[in-house]
Amino acid sequence: MTSASLAAVDPWTERRERAAALLARYPFAGDVLRLYAAVVPVQERAFRSARDDAPPSDATQLASYIAERVLPPVVDVSVAHGPHRLSEAVRERVAAGQLADLVARWLGGEDQPAIERYLARVSAAPVLEALGAAAGRVCRGPREERGAHCPVCGGLPQVAYVEPSGDDLVTAPRRLLCARCGSAWIFPRLACAGCGETAVSRLVIFAETERFPHIRVDGCGTCDRYLLTVDLRKDPDAVPIVDELAALPLDLYAQERGMVKVTANMMGMG
Repeated sequence: MTSASLAAVDPWTERRERAAALLARYPFAGDVLRLYAAVVPVQERAFRSARDDAPPSDATQLASYIAERVLPPVVDVSVAHGPHRLSEAVRERVAAGQLADLVARWLGGEDQPAIERYLARVSAAPVLEALGAAAGRVCRGPREERGAHCPVCGGLPQVAYVEPSGDDLVTAPRRLLCARCGSAWIFPRLACAGCGETAVSRLVIFAETERFPHIRVDGCGTCDRYLLTVDLRKDPDAVPIVDELAALPLDLYAQERGMVKVTANMMGMG
């Protein structure tokens, strides 16, 4: 699917439909995909509200906006549709309070326990996506020109993807998708997204072509980190943010070999 095609399709419908398709294809990822499918309508409403509301551009006020407007329905669907351990962890964390601070730490790029990162990320993502380029004014983090950090908000990449170039003579670029604001940017194909290593001898690739013909693990022997890459040329219907969630066996394979994901995904895998 080309960039123009991606822009023409409503992303929320696309994500919903892809989650349903992958649930039928990969039943082992059922818990993750069912929860994601329940979260998407909440995120869609938050996205559309943020576009209409013009939420505050001050980071502290935006964190409060997200905690008050988006986080409560995220909590509801997480408790109703999440695995038992997640549901209990969500209840306990919400009971502890200080939810705006939880969101503010995510916007600030701070390390957080897994449950806090989940709640903050799922709640903040649609609002930051709606803000677009303005998300950079409310997020903190390095914006290194050559590093694998989002040029908009400074966040880490969640997944890489390659889409058709439209010209058989032109090599399709590799893009990284931000885990925080959802922006995408071009990054060298032969470079580690974790540390920037470019020595081919240090870059490793794992694939399981029978189950995941369009997804591979791009790992690095220098920093022992990895990222999944989704090839839209091999599966034009793929949606990187959704397909990455379903590729649990690839994550496990990489981690069994001592690698750590550049950043855990929305559902905590990594």
